[in-house]
Amino acid sequence: MSHLRVAIAILLAASARAALASPEIPGAPQETPIALVGATVCPVSAPPIQNATLVFDQGRVTALGRRVEIPAGAKRIDVRGRRVYPGLINAYSQLGLVEIGAVRATRDYAETGTVNPNVRAETAFNPDSELIPVTRSGGVLLSLTAPSGGLISGTSALVQLDGWTWEEMTLQAPVGMHVQWPRMSPAADWKKSESGPSQEEQAKTRDDALALLEGTFADARSYRKARAAQGPDVGRHAIDSRWEAMLPVLEGKLPLVVAADEIQQIQAAVAFAQRAEVKLILYGGYDAPHCAALLEKHRVPVIVSTVHRLPLRRDDAYDAAYSLPERLRAAGVPFCLASQNTSNARNLPCEAGMAVAYGLPADEALRAITLYPAQILGLADRVGSLEVGRDATLIVTDGDVLDTPTHVEAAYIQGRAVDLDNRHERLWRKYQEKHRRLERTRR
Repeated sequence: MSHLRVAIAILLAASARAALASPEIPGAPQETPIALVGATVCPVSAPPIQNATLVFDQGRVTALGRRVEIPAGAKRIDVRGRRVYPGLINAYSQLGLVEIGAVRATRDYAETGTVNPNVRAETAFNPDSELIPVTRSGGVLLSLTAPSGGLISGTSALVQLDGWTWEEMTLQAPVGMHVQWPRMSPAADWKKSESGPSQEEQAKTRDDALALLEGTFADARSYRKARAAQGPDVGRHAIDSRWEAMLPVLEGKLPLVVAADEIQQIQAAVAFAQRAEVKLILYGGYDAPHCAALLEKHRVPVIVSTVHRLPLRRDDAYDAAYSLPERLRAAGVPFCLASQNTSNARNLPCEAGMAVAYGLPADEALRAITLYPAQILGLADRVGSLEVGRDATLIVTDGDVLDTPTHVEAAYIQGRAVDLDNRHERLWRKYQEKHRRLERTRR
């Protein structure tokens, strides 16, 4: 009977996965040059070009400008009255790692344990997630997908939102090593529930986590030293996948992405990064403007976790989250925007638009979801702008991408045409037909 139960469980899991799989077929590789003619092209790294032509071939941009010679045999597409942008980049999410947050079987973003530097997000990525077509319909064609949970969660990957397998969809991995920084100030007794831990217990939990973090890096450095010392006269040191994953961080090749919102967390994370001599990227950054001089001094960029959030404290201004990007820009702190709500990552351009409404210049808001995340994540030579030699990962819209009513009419990922249909569109068509039939029966 036990074997039968196992077989049934496997069958149910497979059925659930199939039920969640999106029916959209990934785009085929580009076979001929494509020329988008007559649009306003927004390279982002340069001013917009009106009535321009953009040509791409074999997945790369080959020409851009007002006077461009279209190659013989190219597919010419008239996009007059439209705008062309580089594909938007969501700088943090758990896309492909979670499908329905309330269903435990569809959550695969955290491993058991506290220290898991060897976790690789891309290997758990589900290319058939229904959330992927929904997200790219909003113009988001690239997303950093990251693990969470524990203290050291593992490494993230920048994925392209079209493809058959996680190997095909991964543009770069690893991108960063993710750390969940502990809360530095214990919550006041009046803020916590009666069953919650006391301030002394919270302080002990914090101190234990910080000691574990220091100890982990000390162990990783010892491992690196032992591995470097091995030679013909020294026995080979046993390979440990956890410490192997830490080596690029210690060598400065891979940044440490620390989730921290409060000023004490941010200050502690910067101090730790200086002691450990590692590159640091802040994720969250709610209080970052209050220590802007520190971040600017140590060249620490901030991934703003979301603009659509409530104030962190009761006495904060109502628009503290909305104005955060502009306050970072005014303070000279490098930043980019993310939409941390995986189910609503399609709203990334709306979050940038909200930042514009609260002071951020529109051109900066556009860069904050294209060029700036590419620069912060180390992929600006491939994506984030439209330039000759860059990936032909781009969108065609019927208006300003930061305006809510704007529709994405076409999308290409490395030159492959992307199917923009999705579950939301299918449900809209379904219930449009329902109401049409109901209206007919009432007549």
